[in-house]
Amino acid sequence: MNKYLQLFRLGNCLMGIVGIFVSAFIAVGLNIGNYWENVLISCFVVTLFIAGGNSINDYIDKDIDTISHPDRPIPSGRMKPEDALYVGTGTLLAACILSLLLKDPLSTIIVIVASVLMISYELLLKQRGFIGNVTIAVLTGMIFLLGGAIVGHIENSYVVALLATLVSIGREITKDIEDVDGDKGRSTLPMRVGKKNAGFIAAFFFVAGPALSLLPVLNNDLGYLYLTVLVADAMFIYAALILFNNPHKAQKTAKFAMMIALVAFILGVI
Repeated sequence: MNKYLQLFRLGNCLMGIVGIFVSAFIAVGLNIGNYWENVLISCFVVTLFIAGGNSINDYIDKDIDTISHPDRPIPSGRMKPEDALYVGTGTLLAACILSLLLKDPLSTIIVIVASVLMISYELLLKQRGFIGNVTIAVLTGMIFLLGGAIVGHIENSYVVALLATLVSIGREITKDIEDVDGDKGRSTLPMRVGKKNAGFIAAFFFVAGPALSLLPVLNNDLGYLYLTVLVADAMFIYAALILFNNPHKAQKTAKFAMMIALVAFILGVI
């Protein structure tokens, strides 16, 4: 794979774009076409933002990745650390500048705040364990808030944003459990409370997400096709059960389950 494509993690970028479409569609339904300019700009903004965050992350974690992810561009020797830093800084700045083209000022504010949080995470909060996990999860939820903001109905994106945040906290803790052998010197949650206790906390958030996903059903906010979210809920619960023995499979399962949940939200609006 091309070193830059691997650095950016295009799979994560694609999920960000999907998040924009889904949250915008949840907010205004089939009227989403009336906001095509904002939607298109937001897709580029989110791609640049995620690419920038991942690039800076690889620069900061260059030593840790020699153990946890030796195939990534920097530890494999295919990219100089400073190149990743320059690319990451440039793409984050480009995301903020491009967001100025969005017609709703709230959208630009979300992007700028998210960029500040991302830089704060990499420079400071990442080393603080659980608060770092929460920060990354909040950034994930902000993608869905952005999707609602660009169509002028951010209030319709709160549930999916909170769902994504809760599940992401579980994923981030699970990834720390997976990387515990390479995280010596860092104060991650598994390092502080042990892998087993961290696993219970991660499992709680994997279950909290599905519980929250039932709110639209109880409130009759979405159509009956939204019940396909139960498939995603089952996968989240499965991830909670297996994370103790296979954290890598658990966090991958949760990531796929989130994609299914997004599809369920779309079907519910239709």
